[in-house]
Amino acid sequence: MSHVVRIEYCTQCRWLPRAAWLAQELLTTFETELSELALKPGTGGVFVVSVDDEVVWDRREQGFPEPTAVKQAVRDRVAPGKSLGHSEKSAT
Repeated sequence: MSHVVRIEYCTQCRWLPRAAWLAQELLTTFETELSELALKPGTGGVFVVSVDDEVVWDRREQGFPEPTAVKQAVRDRVAPGKSLGHSEKSAT
């Protein structure tokens, strides 16, 4: 099954570079698991990552994500058995 990831970012805060970089990281890591990755402009300090319309990271609740944390959250939904290699911290 192919999955859709959406990164909604705040244009007022100029977070497009951060969103684009995170998108590149996710597309590189999950190139066969994702069918689409969308960047959605927003306002009001939004920075939300969702997989198949399920929010996996919200800056308002969790702060700005480390790339590894987002990769783990996405991996848990799109490829639970996939290793993230050297970027993955010890299992919790």
